Amino acid sequence: MSLVGKKVVITGANGVLGSAVVAKALELKAEHLALIDIVVGQPLADAIEQKISRHVVDLTDLSATRECLESLSGVDVVLNLAGGFDMGPTTYEVTDESWDFLFNLNVKTMHNVVRAAVPLMLKNGGGSIVNIGAIGAVHGNANMSAYSASKGVVMKLTESLSQEVRHQGINVNAVLPSVIDTERNRQDMPDVDPNVWVKPEQLANVICFLASDAAGAVHGALVPVCGLS
Repeated sequence: MSLVGKKVVITGANGVLGSAVVAKALELKAEHLALIDIVVGQPLADAIEQKISRHVVDLTDLSATRECLESLSGVDVVLNLAGGFDMGPTTYEVTDESWDFLFNLNVKTMHNVVRAAVPLMLKNGGGSIVNIGAIGAVHGNANMSAYSASKGVVMKLTESLSQEVRHQGINVNAVLPSVIDTERNRQDMPDVDPNVWVKPEQLANVICFLASDAAGAVHGALVPVCGLS
């Protein structure tokens, strides 16, 4: 598994998962990492920073997203990590604001990046895209309807896009994590053993595998990454 020579775009790069994916992509010798988030991340060692460009972009803005990606020297890999989770009330009590918040966060950001990146990849002869679904969206869960619906859309968009571009050199897949072992989740769920959750580094391994040429025969897969849960 290698990312040698790959120009990699990572959205949501400053989050816990983003940081783990950045570290793994660097370990796999990616040529360049374009780190996209709504805030500037902390600088790394000087030698590492030479392989990185940082971009503050509102990914719900299609024009800004396109401008950012078109400014890069190339796009071989897109890792769509931007997104988030929020518990909700019952399905019949979900407000328009809550619904729009999760669909903007999880669906619109991913879709805008795809709309900006795929034409560039097609011109370049191919690439790979990895999206983030959720194992909790495979089936509906109580008080998670807006979240499950938004992640379900991401998963179906992944499958549809794969069918559209697989014969043009682009492989598109998604990982479906369960609960990720983060400090926030430990605080929010103090009674659950975090050893059963998937570690960010474990999830990063799977994401970077799907981004690599080693996964060139994998198309439209929705890969569960659940740790021991």
